[in-house]
Amino acid sequence: MLSRKQTPIFADNQECDAYAWFSQRAWVEIDLGALSHNVKQLVKFLSPCTQLMAVVKADAYGHGAVTVARTALEAGASWLGVATVPEGIQLREDGIQAPILILGATNTPEQIQAIAHWQLQPTLCSPKQALEFSNTLETINHNSSLPVHIKLDTGMSRLGTSWQQAADFVQLVQGLPHLNITSIYSHLATADSLDTTVMTEQHRRFAEATAHIKAKGIKIPSLHLANSAATLTNPELHYDMVRVGLAIYGLYPATHLQNQIKLQPVLQLKARVTQVKTIAAGTGVSYGHHFIASKEMRLAVVGIGYADGVPRSLSNQMQVLIRGQRIPQIGAITMDQIMLDVSSIPDLQEGEIVTLLGEQGKEQISANDWANCLNTISWEILCGFKHRLPRVAVM
Repeated sequence: MLSRKQTPIFADNQECDAYAWFSQRAWVEIDLGALSHNVKQLVKFLSPCTQLMAVVKADAYGHGAVTVARTALEAGASWLGVATVPEGIQLREDGIQAPILILGATNTPEQIQAIAHWQLQPTLCSPKQALEFSNTLETINHNSSLPVHIKLDTGMSRLGTSWQQAADFVQLVQGLPHLNITSIYSHLATADSLDTTVMTEQHRRFAEATAHIKAKGIKIPSLHLANSAATLTNPELHYDMVRVGLAIYGLYPATHLQNQIKLQPVLQLKARVTQVKTIAAGTGVSYGHHFIASKEMRLAVVGIGYADGVPRSLSNQMQVLIRGQRIPQIGAITMDQIMLDVSSIPDLQEGEIVTLLGEQGKEQISANDWANCLNTISWEILCGFKHRLPRVAVM
């Protein structure tokens, strides 16, 4: 039966039955205690005047946006960051009242009307976009000023107006009806690098741009620049707020930042053994027979695969944890199943739990381990787990 300390969050974007998760072939566990710990440690790390924005875009990096948002706010975050209008609406529909910044660009009248209706706060990147916001709000008789945030491009070459034109852009927005500048911000491209040259130059550009804005007599309510890596790297980058994503989920953006604060991984990926069998020496395993048994071995089939977010490119490279032991995965990872060499556990039974990411005993496998193996980043691993995997909150 379901433990009193375990609660289902969702399955396929629907509320799942309180006991249904237990019969699942695979699921994602979300440790809300670890999440709360991470947020509290980050808040403690900041100066009292610096606010923490919890970035919960992409369904909170696959952790479940609503549950993560509520937990983060209770633990000390004061803002939420999302990428899209629907992500913000989801939080509002669940009754979350905290300020929500849309980090992505929004341009259409329909998006602008939804932002105003749901009391979301958009990012403005260009004069054309700012004019579209002002004109649309005028046509819908928006009676109050909409809080907006100005994005400067200081070297990311992504969203934002050029830092050299920042003062003129801010002056334009300030003069438009229905818009109220709430903050000015930028995003760092290399904050996780040991080489701080680019980050230092971006910081200089940001400081110069905001100085020019202030020189025009424009008051800036709030400045923010730091992501997770910058937050852990240099307090001078904290300004009035930091935007933290990966770190609240218990992972470090780079190994050299691990000594700054103690974070706890929030997500664990688990599945069940669905069949155990013995195969003879010379037997091929899975599609393509890229693994051939060199001797008689015990093989376990586990109900999880690349359709759930386990990268197929990890085939014959990954390990899992069973009973606190590291067990090799063998053969090609298939859409819904993986195979393991469980010869070291001769009494393994169907239904036993396999930990693909997480901790068992003294052993631990992290998203960073997968990312390093695949020459990618842990963000991509976390965001890859599909919604057919129920999320189960562990208190």
